[in-house]
Amino acid sequence: MPEEHNGQVDEQLLLDARARVLADLTARRQATAVAVSALEDACVAREWWAQQWPDGQGQVYVAGLVAQDVQDALFDSVGRWPLCRDCLEGPEHSLYIQPDIGGPDPVWVCEETGTVAAALGFLARA
Repeated sequence: MPEEHNGQVDEQLLLDARARVLADLTARRQATAVAVSALEDACVAREWWAQQWPDGQGQVYVAGLVAQDVQDALFDSVGRWPLCRDCLEGPEHSLYIQPDIGGPDPVWVCEETGTVAAALGFLARA
């Protein structure tokens, strides 16, 4: 578990969350100015959120929650992200982060089949 110092969130935790979500945005060609701005906003908000937990207990959820925040922001501005590429039939649909609270060990899951597509940060390999 990442360390907490004097109520501060470990900076490496936030850098890791940012890098993982940015890798997935890049893998799906969505690393636009709008998306990166949403990512920065999500990192700031989740830093505050993680600080509210005693003894840093919320830190294991930060990366997945940052991904969900970016996904929500993009849905409002540019549409669904990331789209499922495994289902060839049926309507266009998204992947979502599982577990719902974002961690620990968040993965992207197909909303139609429940199949794991990739770990957060690894959509390029999916």
